[in-house]
Amino acid sequence: MPGTAIHREWERFTLPQKLGRYALYLMAAIAVVWSFRTIEIIAEFLYDSPAQIADLFTRMWPMDWSYFGSAVWSSLVETMHIATLGTILSLGIAMPLGLIAARNLTPIPALNWFAHFLFVTSRSVNSLVWALLFVAVFGPGPLAGTLAIAFRSIGFVGKLFAEALEEANKGSIEALVAAGAPVRSQILMGYWPQVRPAFWSIALFRWDINIRESAVLGIVGAGGIGVALDTALNLLYWDQVAVVLLTIFVVVILAELVVTAIRQRVL
Repeated sequence: MPGTAIHREWERFTLPQKLGRYALYLMAAIAVVWSFRTIEIIAEFLYDSPAQIADLFTRMWPMDWSYFGSAVWSSLVETMHIATLGTILSLGIAMPLGLIAARNLTPIPALNWFAHFLFVTSRSVNSLVWALLFVAVFGPGPLAGTLAIAFRSIGFVGKLFAEALEEANKGSIEALVAAGAPVRSQILMGYWPQVRPAFWSIALFRWDINIRESAVLGIVGAGGIGVALDTALNLLYWDQVAVVLLTIFVVVILAELVVTAIRQRVL
């Protein structure tokens, strides 16, 4: 009847949405229970873990600082070289692939798919697996570590660089095309000024990540400070292990500070 108030009850989610959320919660609970059953946690080891951790820290103190000058410093320098050269090599490979992957620059679906396939392949293989592969090919040493860092970084750098190219403003590009500028001039004068800040940000961020990843490559024989860590672990010299771990922690923090300072001043 006219003038009769209509009662409406507000609900945040519809019935299908509620059922979907409950189904997701149920699947998550099943996954957690299944995971605990699969990994076979031994309760006795959990009960004993606090005592083992206390004993481990006791063995690490006092630290053997003589190990820093005899082995850690040279390995640390090698780690920095591996991370830096690997990052530079990845940039040299990823930039052309980024140009191919960008659909507005290379309107050929087959080439776009091929470039993205290489990016996925690079990112899907862990740096330690790349290191094992290159150690088998080139033998142990920093060359294997440098190539592992480079091939691991190609997918990260190339994908983000291609996305930055695709998000570039089309106005300046269309003006260059209307003026008859060749493709090379379109890239250098139209795209590059727009993507340059993003490119350097990606490069610095990846270099920061590569320092962390290259610190453990020596465990599989790919050079760097991981070699010193692996040697100390094999000999059960926990006071030397503590020196290596502290060095890695300090270097990672300093690299983060350096990258942040460069981005604030340059970008």
